Amino acid sequence: MKTTIKNQYSSANNALIFFVSMLVGYNIYQEIFHPEKADLILCVIMIVLTAFTIQKYGKKTETKQ
Repeated sequence: MKTTIKNQYSSANNALIFFVSMLVGYNIYQEIFHPEKADLILCVIMIVLTAFTIQKYGKKTETKQ
């Protein structure tokens, strides 16, 4: 049986979410233990860009003909 992904961007979105989540977790750790090394502003910008990207590309689906 052949299975297809209806959303061609779903794997890219999942990878992007995973990457941004790792960076946010690391920067929260840095904020708690080493505040001088934290880049929370950069993480907030990345979260906003990720949310925008997923909203833009997350709703596209392939049409069958």
